[in-house]
Amino acid sequence: MAQVAAPLDRADRLLLEMPRRVVSPFEFWPGFVFYAPVALYWAWQGLRHRSFTLPAIANPLMENGGLCGESKARLFASMGAEGRPWLAPYVSITRGGSDELDRDIERLLGLAEGQGLDFPLVVKPDIGCQGAGVRVVRDRAELASYLAGFPSGEALLLQRLIAHEGEAGIFYVRRPGERTGYVFSLTLKFFPDVRGDGSSTLEQLIRADPRAGRVPHLYLPRHRQRLGWVPARDQKVRLVFVGNHCKGAVFRNGTDLITPALTRRIDALAKTIPAFHFGRFDVRFSSLAQLQRGEGFSVIEFNGGGSEATHIWDADTTLSAAYRDLFTQVRLLFEIGAVHRDNGYVPDSWFQILGAWRREWLLKQRYPITE
Repeated sequence: MAQVAAPLDRADRLLLEMPRRVVSPFEFWPGFVFYAPVALYWAWQGLRHRSFTLPAIANPLMENGGLCGESKARLFASMGAEGRPWLAPYVSITRGGSDELDRDIERLLGLAEGQGLDFPLVVKPDIGCQGAGVRVVRDRAELASYLAGFPSGEALLLQRLIAHEGEAGIFYVRRPGERTGYVFSLTLKFFPDVRGDGSSTLEQLIRADPRAGRVPHLYLPRHRQRLGWVPARDQKVRLVFVGNHCKGAVFRNGTDLITPALTRRIDALAKTIPAFHFGRFDVRFSSLAQLQRGEGFSVIEFNGGGSEATHIWDADTTLSAAYRDLFTQVRLLFEIGAVHRDNGYVPDSWFQILGAWRREWLLKQRYPITE
């Protein structure tokens, strides 16, 4: 049975949509510009610790520590039985050849039926980041279209669509040897929309929007099939599904909303994943009050050392605060990795890590466009 979207209550919506600066001064800088100081700080930490790849053993049982190229299916499978009820159910297959489309559809739908999954569903690549290739498929025809454009020989997941409006990124850290970890960052996400006036096309509405009009390249490509469509007056058109900043979702810093109850729940979940010390849980939640009680949410993904405390992309965050928190992340990665090295773990080489990054980057270019 497909889930019915649970609307956020009024307090939640006011929190997520309160007026703020439209964009921050650095929010859409080129990545090589914004991350240059972070790369230099990484190099400094590498010199301090006599290894530039220590972060690859911050989560020593995860592929490359979760820096890049890890399999979502293997990550999900590593979660213990106590954590599984919190993880959105999924199935996974490896895509066959171009002449095996019908077989792959039947395999996926058969596995989905076995897990009690029904349309609409979320389909996503097994290897990928930043929401690359993530789509909602509402019926067999949309699934077939997605699979037809998916690279042969690569794995993908079909996951239950958690229809709650609320989405958050919860960044977790636990130092080796410590009994409990803590929530370093909480990011609340929402998904911009435009409203029809009965005469403007979707493209005109996007370009006229105070925020979307500043970054139309994030929205126009995924709506290219209907840019000339004229939505009815007051009709709401959601511009993005994936809760990723670089795909157009809007982030709010919710770190001051972290509660002991939420921390206990996330700590317990993290401990069901072997040797998990550093990473982010992406969750969908029914209400902010429930989330703060550590209830009413589902994990849709979790990631390791390559994660980011995404609250830095709140438009009100200053550049100095963003770098302060990113530097703290890097320092923690190296410190945790150093403890694991002392305990006998050996990090992968730069050659191996760059190879995994390159494979992931090349795959992202081949995936179907993100919704």
